[in-house]
Amino acid sequence: MSRKAVLGLGLLAVVVVILGFGGLRGVLSPSSRTVPHEDRWGIYALDLATGGVELVYSSSVKIAYLRLNGAGDRFIFSQKVGGDIDEYEEICTVGVDGSGFTRITDNRYWDLYPCWSPDDSQIAFLTWRDAGLDIYVVDADGSNERKLYDSGGHDADIDWVGDSIVFTANSRIWVMKDDGAEPMPITDPPNAGQWGNANLPFGDYDPRLSPDGSKVVFERLWGDSTQHGNYDLYVANSDGTDEARLTETGYSQGLAAWAHSGEKLVYLVGAIDGEGKYDLYLVNSDGTENRSITPDYFPAAFLCHTSIFSKDDSRIYFIGEWWE
Repeated sequence: MSRKAVLGLGLLAVVVVILGFGGLRGVLSPSSRTVPHEDRWGIYALDLATGGVELVYSSSVKIAYLRLNGAGDRFIFSQKVGGDIDEYEEICTVGVDGSGFTRITDNRYWDLYPCWSPDDSQIAFLTWRDAGLDIYVVDADGSNERKLYDSGGHDADIDWVGDSIVFTANSRIWVMKDDGAEPMPITDPPNAGQWGNANLPFGDYDPRLSPDGSKVVFERLWGDSTQHGNYDLYVANSDGTDEARLTETGYSQGLAAWAHSGEKLVYLVGAIDGEGKYDLYLVNSDGTENRSITPDYFPAAFLCHTSIFSKDDSRIYFIGEWWE
């Protein structure tokens, strides 16, 4: 079994094996528009009102796990620096205008899945230094790196709002204090941790806390009729009560992110049935008005990955990949 197969890193670990690209494309913009293209990877901004897209930052090497800081002026993500193996993946930041690239971690460990503290002074991230992935914290300037939490297995998919951090462990969603204290599971999905025909075990992945910290959204792998798995989005109170299903499509979907208003969610559909999509979708936080927002002028070779809202919710920032 490969190392990536056991991480529980949610949809991004699944969709990379899907055959076929392109997919459902929305109707926001006329086909005469084009997508800016420099290197294979980029951070893009999609204007929700006009359907126009802007290239913010471009990279010849993979970018992953995009997040926006609380001030709304800086991205954090992981990027391979100096080599192609996992141990070269580092935590990096760049301004929302594409300037001021900064490397935060500099080591030969696999560092990934970063998120900001609520006041932007710290960064939590995952790192593989011992037997599996653990949660570490570093000051925003790259100093004072320290271990925050180690469950003894793989810890993954972290998010930080207020004084709470949510994460995935044992194919369930967990919550703990931001000092690593009082970890507790808040979901208990059917068949959690059991392997079927999909690339991850059955269970819950990629939790994201609402802006006020009262709710958590996540995706649940509940079926394995296809190799990439059947997922739906769920939402619950941050203590795990009042769990509700938001989507009922069974697409390969997830990596949801809240609007700052708390009223909408943007997420990735990686596949529908056996067909690869890599499209952006928008849904109200109550599950209504679920629809693709991927402009029809996006070419089939242009794949959408992790997406987030801008500070004023007028744009969607996302990672784009040119499949060449």
